[in-house]
Amino acid sequence: MKEIFVDIERCTACKACEIACAVEHSATKTLFGAVFESPAPQKRVHVEPALVYSYPVRCLHCTDAPCIAACPNGAMTRDSVTGSVIVDEDRCQGCFMCAMVCQFGAISVSAQTRTALKCDRCPDRLAVGLPPACVEACPTRALVFGEEEDLASEKRLSAAARVAQAVSGAAVHPSSATPLDTLRSLRGY
Repeated sequence: MKEIFVDIERCTACKACEIACAVEHSATKTLFGAVFESPAPQKRVHVEPALVYSYPVRCLHCTDAPCIAACPNGAMTRDSVTGSVIVDEDRCQGCFMCAMVCQFGAISVSAQTRTALKCDRCPDRLAVGLPPACVEACPTRALVFGEEEDLASEKRLSAAARVAQAVSGAAVHPSSATPLDTLRSLRGY
């Protein structure tokens, strides 16, 4: 299953992910339209400070999700296709047991419905092969959507590229080349 991963060193707290999330969950699905909607669409990701960094807090769709176990009405469930933990607003009674047990603070309150509100990984986008809106909107690629092993491999290549740059003294701008391109250029491929 694909996951949303965060490279905290790349996050600039621009909050593009928050805006994209709210727009994706709006009726019009456009920024201009969302601004004029009533009630206003709500974000499901929250950029928070983390010492010298910023961190986009969103649901991690835990394998052993405590929010599912804590919900007395069964409003929190796991989608069998995407693996996402989702909220059935019709079943949510607003007790927020889910929010109390979420160790990441990823569940908030919908101001309009007084029900639990959390990341659903943009199921409409996933259904047509698009990444979640927050990932697509991130200008620094701090948010990445992919398979865990692929992202771990990319992270290892990135680390290797940084070491190679430090050893060789070569200057390669990180946004202009992938880690693999950097290694290839340093090796002369």
